[in-house]
Amino acid sequence: MASINSYYSLVLVVIALASAPLAAVAGDADILSDFIVPTSMIGMPPMNITGDFFTYTGFSAAMNMTMPKPMPGTQNFTVTKATMMEFPALNGQSVAYAMLKLPSESVNPPHTHPRAAELLLVLDGALSVGFVDTAGKLYMQDLAAGDMFVFPKGLVHYQSNPGRSPAVALSAFGSSAPGTVSVLVTVFGTGVDDAVLAKSFKTDLPTVQKLKAALTPPPKK
Repeated sequence: MASINSYYSLVLVVIALASAPLAAVAGDADILSDFIVPTSMIGMPPMNITGDFFTYTGFSAAMNMTMPKPMPGTQNFTVTKATMMEFPALNGQSVAYAMLKLPSESVNPPHTHPRAAELLLVLDGALSVGFVDTAGKLYMQDLAAGDMFVFPKGLVHYQSNPGRSPAVALSAFGSSAPGTVSVLVTVFGTGVDDAVLAKSFKTDLPTVQKLKAALTPPPKK
């Protein structure tokens, strides 16, 4: 396990350095009203906007969902989001949540949130987490239930469950639309020229093509 963790850490550092331009510094703008009403509700009498508008029940199903059994070669973690996309009342409020459920031996691969820091609280089980700063330094930590960890805004980070028990965590964001940029998909799954990637990662074309085949998103239906 130690050798695998060391290899994974090295790969993460290399990917983070190669993808440094992905880290943005955008943030939510201040609003000049108590809250923002969706376009579909503009003109509606104020009494028709009730507490229902400010209530989100999307986590209920996620909390009761049985985690899938680990499958070799797959990243079968699940993320349930509560951003302004899923919960319109968050628009302008500069907050959002996400619930992560990681079966044993699963990984939430390296990614960034360009518009927000992430504050992760482990609710159940244990996680190994880490992020890479702009100087290329890797910060890692093993977390147990009740522990919190902050991923600074825009930096490449990951969560891993190397144990044999499932883990559940709740992430809070300082933006109603934090965004998620997958490092692996962005680098290998968006059509960047094979030769550019081979030179950048000091590898050969067959390796790049193999990674592209595995990481290219399926076509949208």
